[in-house]
Amino acid sequence: MELPKFLLADNSNHPDDIFVLHTEFPRFLINLKDDSVEWFEDLTGENEEDIATELADLMDRAGEFYDAEMKGLE
Repeated sequence: MELPKFLLADNSNHPDDIFVLHTEFPRFLINLKDDSVEWFEDLTGENEEDIATELADLMDRAGEFYDAEMKGLE
């Protein structure tokens, strides 16, 4: 099975939160409500400058994914 790069995640215990799951390296769950991130990878040893740029881009793309999904539901 080929997983999508981003998935919307929902939890009834946190009804006001908006979660997006990134399924490729580096895997993470971002809460778009407050931009908190839970990493599923150990990023120690990675080039900090390269990974910081990539992570910022991935978080922006997670927000864009959410916006596109919501627009598709209108």
